[in-house]
Amino acid sequence: MTFTDYVLDIALIGIVFLQLRGRRLTVRTLLVPLGIVAYAAATYFNGIPTAGNDVVLVVVVALYGAILGCLSGLFTKVSPNANGEPVARARLAAALFWVIGTGSRFAFQLYAAHGGESAVARFSASHHITMEAWVAALLLMAISEVVVRTAVLGWRAFSLQSMGQLTRAARPLYGGRSSMMVGGDRSY
Repeated sequence: MTFTDYVLDIALIGIVFLQLRGRRLTVRTLLVPLGIVAYAAATYFNGIPTAGNDVVLVVVVALYGAILGCLSGLFTKVSPNANGEPVARARLAAALFWVIGTGSRFAFQLYAAHGGESAVARFSASHHITMEAWVAALLLMAISEVVVRTAVLGWRAFSLQSMGQLTRAARPLYGGRSSMMVGGDRSY
């Protein structure tokens, strides 16, 4: 693992913790996690290997990420703030599902890079899995977790608007305000 790998994983874990106190949902706050996984994909993704059971591993791990992302999004409270703007406030269950996904991936990477290489290699050989499949699986797990959670939060914010629960439409990026605290909700 490189320093960048650590930073990306810690940033993904930190994203949900920013929402424990509540955070305005804007285009920017929805795009930041997508940008993180897009960078990781551009840096590390070399396609999906198809040897042995590689595809099975990749699909199962990516689905696991999607399920955890969906659960994290569903357990995040999305409601209007005093200004009528959508705010995401992660509940304990949302944080738990998010940390299970990002934390388990991070723990596996640490284990594989610091003493567990031979165990992973033995498991992989006995189950006909290539090392490239692990990289693709873990990356697609992160991507699916982030994309699904972002889609759920975006859909829920849009639902508030379409049901008339927002006093005005959420404006892109900063909503015409500075990035300082707005009405007690983080708006960056």
